[in-house]
Amino acid sequence: MAEYLQPGVIRKLDEVVVNRIAAGEIIQRPANALKELLENSLDAQSTHIQVQVKAGGLKLLQIQDNGTGIRREDLAIVCERFTTSKLTRFEDLSQIATFGFRGEALASISHVAHLSIQTKTAKEKCGYKATYADGKLQGQPKPCAGNQGTIICIEDLFYNMPQRRQALRSPAEEFQRLSEVLARYAVHNPRVGFTLRKQGDAQPALRTPVASSRSENIRIIYGAAISKELLEFSHRDEVYKFEAECLITQVNYSAKKCQMLLFINQRLVESTGLTSVDSIYATYLPRGHHPFVYMSLTLPPQNLDVNVHPTKHEVHFLYQEEIVDSIKQQVEARLLGSNATRTFYKQLRLPGAPDLDETQLADKTQRIYPKEMVRTDSTEQKLDKFLAPLVKSDSGVSSSSSQEASRLPEESFRVTAAKKSREVRLSSVLDMRKRVERQCSVQLRSTLKNLVYVGCVDERRALFQHETRLYMCNTRSFSEELFYQRMIYEFQNCSEITISPPLPLKELLILSLESEAAGWTPEDGDKAELADGAADILLKKAPIMREYFGLRISEDGMLESLPSLLHQHRPCVAHLPVYLLRLATEVDWEQETRCFETFCRETARFYAQLDWREGATAGFSRWTMEHVLFPAFKKYLLPPPRIKDQIYELTNLPTLYKVFERC
Repeated sequence: MAEYLQPGVIRKLDEVVVNRIAAGEIIQRPANALKELLENSLDAQSTHIQVQVKAGGLKLLQIQDNGTGIRREDLAIVCERFTTSKLTRFEDLSQIATFGFRGEALASISHVAHLSIQTKTAKEKCGYKATYADGKLQGQPKPCAGNQGTIICIEDLFYNMPQRRQALRSPAEEFQRLSEVLARYAVHNPRVGFTLRKQGDAQPALRTPVASSRSENIRIIYGAAISKELLEFSHRDEVYKFEAECLITQVNYSAKKCQMLLFINQRLVESTGLTSVDSIYATYLPRGHHPFVYMSLTLPPQNLDVNVHPTKHEVHFLYQEEIVDSIKQQVEARLLGSNATRTFYKQLRLPGAPDLDETQLADKTQRIYPKEMVRTDSTEQKLDKFLAPLVKSDSGVSSSSSQEASRLPEESFRVTAAKKSREVRLSSVLDMRKRVERQCSVQLRSTLKNLVYVGCVDERRALFQHETRLYMCNTRSFSEELFYQRMIYEFQNCSEITISPPLPLKELLILSLESEAAGWTPEDGDKAELADGAADILLKKAPIMREYFGLRISEDGMLESLPSLLHQHRPCVAHLPVYLLRLATEVDWEQETRCFETFCRETARFYAQLDWREGATAGFSRWTMEHVLFPAFKKYLLPPPRIKDQIYELTNLPTLYKVFERC
């Protein structure tokens, strides 16, 4: 008689087995655990998140934040499955606006690792520490000292799942995955500071500041090569109800691997449809090269299904094809004008050319190519050679095209050197000098020290060369910083520009009130009374200005001299009335440090303004910029880091060779 196979007995799995199977779906590797816990910290309104790792997260993965913390009453169930503060009904999923919502992350981690939580809320007097195993609280939470926030410590991940642990990559590769996850959240959340550190290392592997910007975090994490080529744009579509914020690289940047940071409704996700944006670059980039793309989409919550995948790295949304097409059109529109910065490649050797021997190759590596040669010959043509000839003014006296400036005598300014040599002992001035020196950027100082002037663009901008790079700078900002520093370092020892004949102070102040720059309105009062008030202030403070800055006002209210800060430089007389008015109204005469600081800043602003009328005065201003200001930048200026924002790299010699050289 034939034997029949008996069906297997169906049994209900033990709850521990069920939970470990579920945990394997949620927590596939340390990077998954980090993503879940980062989202919890962000949901808790944290402003700083620190991550510490040992052995790629397998031995230790600790996440510390300064968020709202966890209530003591909730510690008992926080690691049980399907416990969450995000929703109460299934329908709430259609309006979910937070990261974690299913209540499985901490539960899953507790089934595959040793988990401990230390937390403190703002209302509690002390913190509490609890340990968990298989989703259950072990003992009672113990009081402990601590700051507001939460510290989640995961040790020996997958200690009870040897197959999963063996299938993972090396600790170095797992750490790289952790870095990628943290980097993406740092770019998307620039208001939050992130720190990633290997246990035992003195320096963090990754750190971003609090209240930064996305472009700045991209520069910190991914490098300047990407950040300087970023193109930022946003798009709003009323038809399909979505908003997109994008940072994409222009066609002058390319890499072997596409880097795409995609967030939908603040979640780090993947979307095969949106990754097709990379295909648009095929028209512009060499074959096999890809861009860097950051994209953040905001969709109505009811149009988004966030519950597709256990790890939430995939989402589905309505009108996906239409939204993808709309975004691709926007990217294409931004890239259409990028040919001006396109990178071209050439073939270095013709097909069939004989191979070079090792000696030739060795010599080749020592050769300096033309594209690497620095051209700084002073006899080379400057930008002015291609413009209309300029006339240098012999007098160099500046006057304004305005009616008020024409009433000032041009022969007023005459330079007389009366320089003293007195030691400065005021601690406020010495502190100002130390602050300037402490804030000096060594890199920018080296650039300015070795610059070569190229030409003047307009009254605010000029070009200069440093090594093989061409820069454009804001000369007004440079000049203000230069004259401010000259005022500090020439304190009590300023040479003087004698004004002959002296100018009446009150008349100058009335002229300033008649100018648009003063912003006078009838509600301010009578101009004569305002001028009298300002004149009284300056007359009272005249001894200070004469003693420390070389600005002389006689007892009968006549302006006799101004400080001379640079040889061959005289301030524009057209701006003199407004300068005197600002000395009376903007300088803090009550407190010593603030007095010196504001007086030097106002004087620097006045001296940085040149006269750019058409004709001889404009020509003299161009001459002053080249032969007075830029040599002074090289010799005196100690540039602070903020002045870097006033320098723009236009091009460089290697890039020009790529564009213009012939095969």
